[in-house]
Amino acid sequence: MTGRHRDGQPYEPVYRRVWDGPAKAEAERIDQAWADWTVLYSLGRRSFYAVAAWGGSRPVIVEDPTGDGLEERMREAEMIRAMRPAPAPVRRRRGGAGRPSSGVRNEEPGGETVSAGGRSPDGRAA
Repeated sequence: MTGRHRDGQPYEPVYRRVWDGPAKAEAERIDQAWADWTVLYSLGRRSFYAVAAWGGSRPVIVEDPTGDGLEERMREAEMIRAMRPAPAPVRRRRGGAGRPSSGVRNEEPGGETVSAGGRSPDGRAA
């Protein structure tokens, strides 16, 4: 048996390669600077990713091949979030199971409730 790691041979240190060390350091810096985001660097895709930590019906994930570009996309996502109106709370009638007495209720993506059957979204007659 031949080779570097055969039995009876002294231990030989092997060079440890750090893959994309500067990019990983940049991702860590961005992660610490942006409290509402989790920032990752993908070795396989050689790209930066950020996942928003704020709640919502769908996760907000942005991606860019550069750290500066990622921060710009994060700013854009926060501006879009700030410009959207907050969804109105859903009111429920007392004494019931929380369902309208007639009609169909559907939730729209913008947080608005659409009701059919001559009733308003909060259950009152139109």
